[in-house]
Amino acid sequence: MATDDKGPTSPISPVAPIPQIEYRSRVPEFYGFVAWTSTSILFLLYVLWAVLPDEHIIWLGVDWYPSREWSLLLPAYSIVLVLLTYFVYFSLAIAATPAFSDVSAFTDSKALLPPIGVHDSHISYTKGDAIPELYDIPIRTVNWVLYHPE
Repeated sequence: MATDDKGPTSPISPVAPIPQIEYRSRVPEFYGFVAWTSTSILFLLYVLWAVLPDEHIIWLGVDWYPSREWSLLLPAYSIVLVLLTYFVYFSLAIAATPAFSDVSAFTDSKALLPPIGVHDSHISYTKGDAIPELYDIPIRTVNWVLYHPE
């Protein structure tokens, strides 16, 4: 073995430090394996229940099992339940939306409205190049500027 005269591998020590590996629990791996395995077994049992003839199921030692129509009804009901969930959340969102005539449709509690009596000063800034103070412009002023005939 040849020695290298260039110096140590590190300015502090000639031996490189051993990396410290932090301990992580392997519990999530076991939970994932159990979930994957149980899901696969349950799906296999579901398919066998839906496909095998009665004689084969009885030969396997199963004396009672649900009617075969449930093999179609369970997925159908699941799809209906998912669609119903989307519909309910969509309906709740529409019901919680304020009316167009409601003030909360245009502003909220975080709005920085100008002091009382300053509303007309915004209109004067629309005609010139002046920059007004930073306020949320009330909807009444916006409508007056946009739709007021001159």
